[in-house]
Amino acid sequence: MPRISSGKRYAQAAFELALERNELESWQKGLEKIAELTKDAELMALLQNPRLPSDAKKTLLQKQLAEINPLAFNLALLLVKKGLLRIGQQIFQQYNSLFDVHQGIERAKVTTALTLSDEERETISRRLGDMANRKVVIDGQIDPIIIGGFIARMGDKLIDGSIRQKLETLKKNLVEAGR
Repeated sequence: MPRISSGKRYAQAAFELALERNELESWQKGLEKIAELTKDAELMALLQNPRLPSDAKKTLLQKQLAEINPLAFNLALLLVKKGLLRIGQQIFQQYNSLFDVHQGIERAKVTTALTLSDEERETISRRLGDMANRKVVIDGQIDPIIIGGFIARMGDKLIDGSIRQKLETLKKNLVEAGR
């Protein structure tokens, strides 16, 4: 659990600095590159090796993170020094969440039984946007077990309009009525 909260703290600090300097997009790109580093197991092993000198780690990072925001590069160096580079993905995700909020965007995970058409995505996005009072971007998932309809999750809100849920509710009501 501490990794997630420290990821939030680093993302919050990076976002505030980027906002202050009007460098939101360059920081986003830099943090994305840092997050990509964490997927390379060989590189991570080298950067986490206590026997490898700091200068060698810095050189490795410079090769991997060419042309990113200099302050984002300094963050990567700090994470390596503290042995926290592994939280790079969480920092990137948290930063993106802060960036979305800043732009007035809410992300919703929408699960459907079938792939949504562009028109259906737009309709659901618009209706969810009306509920959230902001623009909603849909991250779609497919799960045939819901039979039909959709399940939407926005932050801590869950909207279950699936056929499966409606059938479960009907079943429960019929069982209660039969008693």
